[in-house]
Amino acid sequence: MTVEKILAKLVSFPVLGGESNLSIIQWIQEYIESYNVKVNLVFNEKEQKASLHCRIGPEVDGGVILSGHTDVVPVVGQKWETDPFLLTDKNDGNLYGRGSCDMKGFIACCLVALPEMVKANLKKPIYLAFSYDEEIGCLAGSELAAAIKNFYKETPKYAIIGEPSLMEPIVGQKGIYILETYVQGSEGHSSRIKQEVSAIHESMRLILWLENKMNQLITDQQFDDRFHPPHSTIHIGLVKGGIAPNIIADKAHFFWDLRTIPMDDVNSILAEFETYCKEREQELKNICSDFSIKTVENHPVVPHLDTKDDADVVDLIKSISGKSKLNTVSYASEAGQFADEGFQSVICGPGSIAQAHRANEFIAKEQLEKGVEMLRKLIQKSSL
Repeated sequence: MTVEKILAKLVSFPVLGGESNLSIIQWIQEYIESYNVKVNLVFNEKEQKASLHCRIGPEVDGGVILSGHTDVVPVVGQKWETDPFLLTDKNDGNLYGRGSCDMKGFIACCLVALPEMVKANLKKPIYLAFSYDEEIGCLAGSELAAAIKNFYKETPKYAIIGEPSLMEPIVGQKGIYILETYVQGSEGHSSRIKQEVSAIHESMRLILWLENKMNQLITDQQFDDRFHPPHSTIHIGLVKGGIAPNIIADKAHFFWDLRTIPMDDVNSILAEFETYCKEREQELKNICSDFSIKTVENHPVVPHLDTKDDADVVDLIKSISGKSKLNTVSYASEAGQFADEGFQSVICGPGSIAQAHRANEFIAKEQLEKGVEMLRKLIQKSSL
């Protein structure tokens, strides 16, 4: 099969983040096992979803993991010119379809290169690792990375996460933590605003504290110029509360995220916020004994990636990608999770992140060719 035919098959599976991915993972498993490669599945608790990993080559230390995710983002509400789950060639050099760029294109490159991996006399192993639920918070990445670390007797050394980067090596990403804060106040007539505790008013104070914290980080010159913006960000994306303009709201909540540069500690920022919340609780309990502020995580922390320029994996990715300029990204990926398990990790894959998550998503055919060429160079280096 050609890389385009494999990509067309992968795109045809409309597996969204949060949904069962067994249909696509089973097809990938059957494809890999047709080349006599043993596939291992890592199921979720309900066995409705699974990640996949396998090894091609000898049981020796120092191998390379090629990692991707099988889920995609929704298409509802977007203005697609073609069927998003039918890979479409408009004869303009691009292939259109949901996930074509993010990131089934990389998986297709891995699968089309598989026969060459199997035939090659590899001296170092190559591993394939495909996850689920990346698009809703990288929920399976840590478990998959740990499964690979614990399953094999040998120890892989590197991990290449094939997120779309136009084949440029990415050595850094911001961490992300999404949280929900719930405020319990007391309801009443709006004329009694000083005799009650408005959950909305208190939410606004908390939101202002978070914004001021971000500004403090900037004032303190907590910068990493590799990123844009070069500082950690705190963003409130959703606020809910109240039932009428003349009723004091007894309940309100808001969703917010932290995107941190490597030098900033998520837990430290959260601890400062919790201290401020406790201060507000102590101050207002004399007015409302039930007043409370509770912050819970929306999903676990996705750790940052901070691969040093002199790491061995940097030399590897430069040599097989043909590009020497190193970059960073502000979006989250599973790269930090693989790095946390001890694998030297980088991001490098075909396609542009500018095409991801939008209507008429596409990947350039030229990018697919470059992705396959990178993997062929990896096979050659792994055979030396």
